Amino acid sequence: MTLHTLLPQEVDDLAKRVIEENSAIGRKVVLAESCTGGLVAGALTEIPGSSAVLDRGFVTYSNESKMEMLDVSLDIIETFGAVSIACAWAMAKGALARSNADVAVAISGVAGPGGGTQLKPVGTVVFAKVVRGDEGEPEGELKRFEPTSRADIRKEATLCALDLLLP
Repeated sequence: MTLHTLLPQEVDDLAKRVIEENSAIGRKVVLAESCTGGLVAGALTEIPGSSAVLDRGFVTYSNESKMEMLDVSLDIIETFGAVSIACAWAMAKGALARSNADVAVAISGVAGPGGGTQLKPVGTVVFAKVVRGDEGEPEGELKRFEPTSRADIRKEATLCALDLLLP
C-alpha cells in the first residue's frame, strides 16, 4: 500500500514531528491563522494522534474576525496593520486566552499575487509564539519569502509555523 499525503511530504513530515514531540511532553497547541487559511491546523490533523495535541485553530482572515474572535484591538490594526508583529502577537495572545492550549502560534501575511506594498511586499509574513505562563515579550518574527507563487508562500509560512510549534 502506497502512503498518500494530502499536503507536500515536507509539511507532513514536520507536522508528524510536531504531534509526536508535543504529545510526548503533554503539550497542547492552538493556532491563529490568517494567510495560511487553516493549512497549519490541516497539516496537524493529517497526523494520527493529533487530537492529543491540537486544541483548536482560529482562521481569522478578515480584520473584523481578528478583532471579534481574538480580541486584536482596532488600534493595532490601524497603527501597524494586520501584517505586523504587533498584530501577530495580539492574535497569538487572543488565541491562547480563548483555548486550553499551552502554546499559541499566529501567522499573518501577504500571500499575493496582489495586496503587497512597498513596505510589505508580497511574501511578507509575520509569526508570533506565546507560551502560557511565560513572562516578558512573546516571540515574534517577520519573514520575507520569495514571491514565487501564492501556494509557495503559504507552504513556506506553514513550515515556519510548524517549526515554531516544536518544543
